Amino acid sequence: MRSVEVFAPKRPPSRGRSNRQTERLNRALALGTSLFFVLPILFVFFWMVSMSFKTQVEISSASPTLFPAAPTLSWYQDLLTRMPFGGYFLNSLIVGVGSTGLGLAFGLPAAYAIARWKLTGASTAVLITRIIPAISYLIPWFIVAKRIGLTDSLFLLILLHLTVTLPLVIWIMIGFFEALPDELEQAARVDGCSTWQSFVKIALPLVQPGLVAASILAFISSWNNFLFAAVLGGPNSQTLPVVVYNLLSFEQANWGPLAAGATLVCLPIVLATLFFQRYLVEGLTAGAVKG
Repeated sequence: MRSVEVFAPKRPPSRGRSNRQTERLNRALALGTSLFFVLPILFVFFWMVSMSFKTQVEISSASPTLFPAAPTLSWYQDLLTRMPFGGYFLNSLIVGVGSTGLGLAFGLPAAYAIARWKLTGASTAVLITRIIPAISYLIPWFIVAKRIGLTDSLFLLILLHLTVTLPLVIWIMIGFFEALPDELEQAARVDGCSTWQSFVKIALPLVQPGLVAASILAFISSWNNFLFAAVLGGPNSQTLPVVVYNLLSFEQANWGPLAAGATLVCLPIVLATLFFQRYLVEGLTAGAVKG
């Protein structure tokens, strides 16, 4: 008898391995691109922190080293004892918390109204407000502050920073409110909730990631703002960015105190970002996808 050969059907080439290789390649490219942009920023930040622990001899050296040879806290001690740094820190904190709180109080209902009633004109106005340079607000606010006697006032700075934090909060939160299903609020209205109650009890709890992200970004924008306090601030309302800038002089740049002051200004923001990192990334990612 003739033997019958059985031929097994050829299997199609496996795509699992090629997909994994493509995924690894994409991750490597993404990591390389991120490091390309992030490493220079991290290096500058590290150099600033390292300089704040160096002596004047090391800072003025013709061949500076990356790490301080003999770390010292003299610049920090001089900075904290020579000027009321704690008072300036409190000023920045009051202005940042106040402008962020007011931005949320006015921005959340505004973003909800724009998203629910499709107020395209209002959203365009918010975008224009975000685009306009902050220096454009200085002359009107200066005239108003002079007329009502609000110069050298923290309340004035809070109102000024509100021109930055309020559009930011509205613009971030519009996307989150637009992503909420209308059926949830319609069911709440059937149960007897008013528009305000459905906003407070239904909408706000569902957009908590965006709320956290908007709060952090608004506070950072207020904390880092230099222009308003430099122009309309005074001895009693100076904030930390202005104080650090005042460490520069026409004769020379005191790099040690300047680096120490800049480190103290950046430290709260860095710690807050690291602490709320998960909420911040979740909020910004959800806003980008949903909006």
